Amino acid sequence: MPSVSGLLSVLLLVLTFPGRGGSSPLKPICDINVLDRFIMEARDTEAAMRSCKEGCGLMGTYVLPLVRVDFNVWESKDTQEQAMEVETGLSLLTQTVSAVRQSVTNVRLQDLLDNTMSNILSVRRILRSLQLREQSPSVSRGHTEAVTQEVSTLSELLHVHTNFLRGKVRLLVVGAPVCQKTSS
Repeated sequence: MPSVSGLLSVLLLVLTFPGRGGSSPLKPICDINVLDRFIMEARDTEAAMRSCKEGCGLMGTYVLPLVRVDFNVWESKDTQEQAMEVETGLSLLTQTVSAVRQSVTNVRLQDLLDNTMSNILSVRRILRSLQLREQSPSVSRGHTEAVTQEVSTLSELLHVHTNFLRGKVRLLVVGAPVCQKTSS
């Protein structure tokens, strides 16, 4: 009589076998509730930052994505342009959070920034699952000038992060062609 653990091992092999052609592509994540969870986490981090009493400033000035959305301009862009703008913004956020994290000595702030970085990386995985772009963005100063803003405090950084997710990232996910197909 076969053992239970042996049967479970075979079952796991069958269920996790990717089949011919290697691993399967990521399944698109079109459920807006998933993104809403990350927006809520960003808001919570922003609120936690407001309770910080000492060592909560930001050293220097950093370039971050512009969060204001002109809907006429946004709608006139094709999905590739929208995706490029969002990916560039997420790249700027990633670079800034990483740089600030390295300069912060307050353990509580380090934890908040670690959570923010995890949030950004998760959102990037969601966007990758939508297969909106083939290549990753290169952040060049000339290309991003029109869609960036400067911040000088940690509160501003976290506020930009939250609003970027609520605005451009949300619009991109809702309007993604693969999500439009699944909702019809």
